[in-house]
Parts: sequence; structure tokens; C-alpha cells
Amino acid sequence: MEIQTRRQILEIWRATVEYSYHGGEWTWGGRSGRNSISDAEQLLTILYPATAVESLKVDSVDQTADDVLEYLRSLGNALDIPRRLVTFIGDYMRTYLTDGAPDFSGDSYFEAEDGETGDVKTEQRQLHVVDSYSMSITLCLATLGFLRVYRQGLRSQRMLREIDELEELSSQRLTAAMVGLLRSFTVNTFDPSEPPGQAMCQMINQTGVATEILVRNLLQELAEIRAGLRQELTIGMGQVAEELDNRGRLFECGWSWGVVDGAPEIPYASNIGHQPAGLAEARPYLYFTVTALDGIQDLFSERTRILGLLNEEQQRLARALQLRWDLTRQFWAKVATFGNGRWPLEDLPWVTTDGRESAYYSVLLTSIVVEGIGSEKIADVDVERIGRLLEELANRGRITRRPMKEDRAIDLHVPGMRLRLIGSEKVAEGPRLQWTVSSFTLLVLKRLLRVAELLDDTTARIRFLDLADMIWTHIERRRMDSPKARGLWDEPTQVFTTTSFTPYEVPSWYHTERVIEVLVAAANVTQSLPAGTADLTGHAQQLLAEAEHLFDKERLRGTSDTGEQMRESFQVVGAKLRRARELIRDRPGTASVLAGDVLRELDTVDAARQDTARMT
Repeated sequence: MEIQTRRQILEIWRATVEYSYHGGEWTWGGRSGRNSISDAEQLLTILYPATAVESLKVDSVDQTADDVLEYLRSLGNALDIPRRLVTFIGDYMRTYLTDGAPDFSGDSYFEAEDGETGDVKTEQRQLHVVDSYSMSITLCLATLGFLRVYRQGLRSQRMLREIDELEELSSQRLTAAMVGLLRSFTVNTFDPSEPPGQAMCQMINQTGVATEILVRNLLQELAEIRAGLRQELTIGMGQVAEELDNRGRLFECGWSWGVVDGAPEIPYASNIGHQPAGLAEARPYLYFTVTALDGIQDLFSERTRILGLLNEEQQRLARALQLRWDLTRQFWAKVATFGNGRWPLEDLPWVTTDGRESAYYSVLLTSIVVEGIGSEKIADVDVERIGRLLEELANRGRITRRPMKEDRAIDLHVPGMRLRLIGSEKVAEGPRLQWTVSSFTLLVLKRLLRVAELLDDTTARIRFLDLADMIWTHIERRRMDSPKARGLWDEPTQVFTTTSFTPYEVPSWYHTERVIEVLVAAANVTQSLPAGTADLTGHAQQLLAEAEHLFDKERLRGTSDTGEQMRESFQVVGAKLRRARELIRDRPGTASVLAGDVLRELDTVDAARQDTARMT
């Protein structure tokens, strides 16, 4: 893989600081102005890799790497950097706190739906949205982990008090975000004969069987998930249990765009202020479902567990979210790969139950499937098959292929896919709102890197990493070059030159933060070991067996006792053999090299012995 992960992250850090930090003050806002999501993304551009990649940490003053200090030198020295990050985070937490309750509004990310008349009302801009809940979980966990480590080296009572207050604010926001996601989860039920049922059946029927047989088989496949939804989900779910009792109805589960209309309050959530009434359509949106799943996954990370970042109340909420997380992943994985032969997911593009189709939906669904690989319920999915599908989506999205004139695929990137936020029109008699998502390329690359990380086949892994390099080249071409925003993202007009859109010239923290997520995913691939093939392991074992046999013969002859230099040489040989034995399972290639070194050294000893014998 040619993506230079560390250098790229450090360059983004420097660009972020140069854009945001002036005269001792942090300047918030980017292309879309300020809101609870964009500001969190701006912070996470630095904070996420600093807490996710060990070698980039800044929370331990004496362990901060020299190159990290160099790229962040505008923030000061090793003592100044974490102190200023604490200030920036505190500013965010206090800004998005209204009447004692955390604010998760979409604000400037909301737009009036195309064709709607009238401006977006102030009350509509204050609506809470799943993107903010999910991003806040990631931000709060990164913050709490950062503070937990940073405070260990502090002696200043003033700073310790600041840390205590910030931990309390972050924990409050984390709890509120978890509650928001619980209340945004929904199950949509419908008859097979209704339009949503017809759309689902048409999408998954890849063999042309009769609808009655298809529905029966699908209901049987989903029976366990239905039972889990019916019996276990007891909070934040309204009347869904009664609707699921009708076993002839199809269903889908996931997250709507915000708190669902009629969602009850979570009774045991304390210290989070008022829980706003829901008004979002009680139907899962694939985009917001993937967004929620990504945020919830951070609750179960190794770092969260080791540092003990969740209190008792949050652990209870996390268990409820994990149940929804598991059931949702299982549901969409089963639907996407239903039947024999071609998967419904491979029948591009995916069509949702409201009749809308897009390659974006296919990528989103692929995300759910690939992140579920390895779990007990989704263990038999072909990882390489997912990789080939992502390769096709990269082609269709004109990431690895040249776009044609007036190519509709460009719409995936500029302006992006627009989602109707049904229910938002109920507020202040305003227009129906829409939400634009335009990170198609980054989503494809992030999931492709995950595929490469999971693959055991070295040849396939190399193939998809080569593809990842191609996609990264496309992303690099979209890096902004305007004087003010140089080094940040996203300027798609630099790639799609035929589009009528004018250059943005102002950075998008939405895109820049997702570039950071991709680079962290690339770091995870780098840290994961490719599995050795059976042939390579067998070859290493044969070399090692021969080397150990010859070494034992030399020791039996007493060769190692013929002089101090020979004794030292044989100590080195013995150490190499022990190391090769330790590595033979995980790194058979390295073990082969070590065994080869030993064989060469032993052959030199044997040749010298034979020359001596001929001379005498």
C-alpha cells in the first residue's frame, strides 16, 4: 500500500491548525458555517487520530513524537498542545449546551428540499439529527480517553479542575447522544402487497421464484431477528412489538434521521435535560443507519473498555444500543445476501423500500455487511466477493474510470445524494428539509481497506490494496489548493472538470474528517498481519527443519567449541533459529529468510571444514 498514512495525517493536522488557529484563538466553521456536527468534525480531525493511533498520541507530554511536535508547532510545545486542545474541546462542549441540555441540531447542514418554497425556519435548524448523535459519541469517547491519560501527568490544581468539568460535560453529552440514538431507532412493517413490500421483494428476488415462496423463505430467514425485536427491545420503541406480532408482515429496522415521531422518553437517563419530542418518519434510512452503526461501534472499542470510559448508566444504554446494533447488522446482511447465486446486493444499484435507487445505497449496504463479517451471525460472507463489488462501485462512481460528458455518476460526488427528511415540515410551517451526503469515494475506500484487513488470501489482499492506492490518488486530486484552505478537503471540481459547479475554496470539515477516518483505517491495515499461505508456511518449515538439523549436527561435532569467534557465531545462529521458530506461524516469509541465513552460515562452516581436510 502506497498511502503514507502517518505523513498524510500530519499534513492534515498542520493544514487544520493553519486554517483554524490564529492569534491564540481557535476559529470555528468551514464551508457550511457552524453547527454541532461540523464543529465536532473539525475537532476530530486532530483528536481522532491522536487517540486512535498510538504513535500519534499527544496526551502524554514525554511520549509525544518529534514529528508530531513539528507539524503542530503552531499550537506550541509538548506542554502547550494538550492544554490548548482542552480549551478547544471545552469551548465546543459549552457552546452546544442549551438550558442545561446538550444541543444536537443540524442547523446549517439543513437545506430546504428541492422544489420547496420558503426559507428554512429557525425552529427547523434547531432539530436534532442522528449525524450529530453519532459524531458526538465518537467525539466524547475520544475526549474522555484523551483526558483520562492527560490528567495522569498533571499537578496544577486549576488544570485538574478544568479536566473534571470537561469530563462531566463530555459524559453528559455522551449520555444524551446515546439516548438520542435509542429514540431514533425504528422498525417499519408492511404487507408484501404494499409498495414497500413490493420494492423489497423485487430487489431480493434474484432467481425469479413466485412471490409467495419468496416471502415465506424471507420470513423464515428473518424469524430470529423478528423475535429479537419483538421480545427484547423494551425501551424507546413505541408500539412496534404489536405490529411485529403479525408474522405475515415484512419489516425493516434501522435509524431514521432523528427522534422518531411518537418515541417515548428514556426513563432512566439522568442529567441530560429535556428529551425533545420526536417527529421523524418511522422508517429507517440507510445513510443514517450506517452513521449510527459507526458511532455505536466506538462504544465497544478496546480503548473504551480498557480505560473504563462508560459509567454504569451509560453501560446500560450501551447494552440497549448493542442489541439494536446486532439486530440491524444481521437484518441488512441477510437481506443483502439473501438466496443462492447472485446476491441482491450485487444487483446494482440498490432500491430502497420507498422506491429510490442509487449506487450510494449499495455502498452503504456494503458497509453494513463488511463490518459484520466475523461475527457469529454473519460469519459465512465471502470477503473477496465484497471487495469485487466495491471495485465495481468505484468504476460506476467514476473514481477509477474517466467520467463521460454529462455523466450522471458525477452527481454522487457533486452535489451528492439528497435525502428527504420526512417529518421536518411539521415544524413552524416550514419547508420539508433535505440532507446532502457526498462522501461516496471516501466510503468506498474505507470499506475496501476493511476488506483488505479481513482477507486471508495474500494475492487478493494485494489486489485490493492496489485498488485502494488508485482510489487514494483520486482523493488526493480533490485536496484543496486555494491559499486559505490548502491541504484540506474537498474540491471535486478539480477531478470532475466538466461539472457546472464553481470551486468551493472553503474547506469542508465533513469531508476532511472522513479523510482522517480513511487514513486511520489504512493504519489499521498496516498494523494487521497478512496471513501466510500454506505453501509459504510449508516452505518455511522445510527450511527451518533443515537448518535446525544441520545446526544440531555441528553442535554434536563440537564445532562451536573450537574458538571464541566460533562460539559467538553459533550463539547468533541459535538466536536466529529461535526467532524463526517464533515467527513461523504469523510471519513465514521472515522465518524463511532467517532460516536461509542460518543455512548459509552453516554451509560456510562445512565448506571450511572440507577445505581443511583436503589440505591435510
